[in-house]
Amino acid sequence: MDRRYALKSLAAISAGSLLSGHGLQSANASRYTPAWQNAIDKGLNWLAKAQSPRGRWVSAQRTYPTAMTALGGTALLASGSTTTQGPYAKKIRLAIDYLMTKVRKNGLIGDPLTDNRYTYGHGFAMLFLSQVLGEEEDKERREELTAVLEKAVEFSGRAQTKSGGWGYMSAKEGKNFDEGSTTITQVQGLRGCRNAGIPVSKEIIDKAKQYIYMCKNPDGGISYSSKNRGSSRPAITAASLASLYNAGDYDSKHVPEMMEYCKKNLHRVDSQSFGHWHYTYLYYAQVVYREGGESWTGFREKLYNKIVKEQGDDGGWKNASYGNSYASAINLTVLQLDKGILPIYQR
Repeated sequence: MDRRYALKSLAAISAGSLLSGHGLQSANASRYTPAWQNAIDKGLNWLAKAQSPRGRWVSAQRTYPTAMTALGGTALLASGSTTTQGPYAKKIRLAIDYLMTKVRKNGLIGDPLTDNRYTYGHGFAMLFLSQVLGEEEDKERREELTAVLEKAVEFSGRAQTKSGGWGYMSAKEGKNFDEGSTTITQVQGLRGCRNAGIPVSKEIIDKAKQYIYMCKNPDGGISYSSKNRGSSRPAITAASLASLYNAGDYDSKHVPEMMEYCKKNLHRVDSQSFGHWHYTYLYYAQVVYREGGESWTGFREKLYNKIVKEQGDDGGWKNASYGNSYASAINLTVLQLDKGILPIYQR
């Protein structure tokens, strides 16, 4: 574990020590307007109720249970609850238990028989479980999580394509097809594992970074795939930039160009000229948050106000394509970035 992460972990633990009971308040709570905090509280309660007795969340078509469960669990973790403390401790444990039933002998966290895009679930599950591992106090559960994540990292390494990216399935099963969104999910999941002390090959991360560079277009945007270059995608560009930051790349020549593209296309949060709004701002919010200062505070106000305005009376958010649990989990993660609880999202 590197020194930088160790310091961040200490900061997260310190913040976590300030959290107790149903009125969770972080050291950064003063940054939140009453409307924002009220939306978070209502949203978290809605998300907790939407979880099945088995511990999972699902999409609108009752698909992607691994990815949806990891996203839901991450949103609850971001509130400050852990597996033992806070109002959502039981819900987080249920999510972990469910994901543990999806662990395969080859290291995959997911079900390839029912999910033909299982790398999404695998990546999000690595991210969620790695954040849990950093706070898990039970020795037996820590050992279990460590073993699962070690094999999960090995699976990701084998699933990586020759070009350095990932596709919807492993390189072998997907015939070396790659695309940006699953690549980003893998990189962030791997970074979460590495931060938690799980060995991750530098070669895997370096190949992934080169993949992103290879997919960059002259306008600074990132293409959907290395095999389909030329058309930049705002969502994938934002996610790629967040992943480069996770990979420790803040200063390469590519980053300023990608940032300029994102600001041009995404800083107006009400833009509807591209698809996958929630996915896009899950990552672009991380990018601007890492910038900090006035860049973040001005953007945060626009983004948070938009999210709060779109919240339903029941506390959830709607998304016709992927379901309300998907939209709610992502919006809650974004709304809680400024609390600085989870190491993967800290500055």
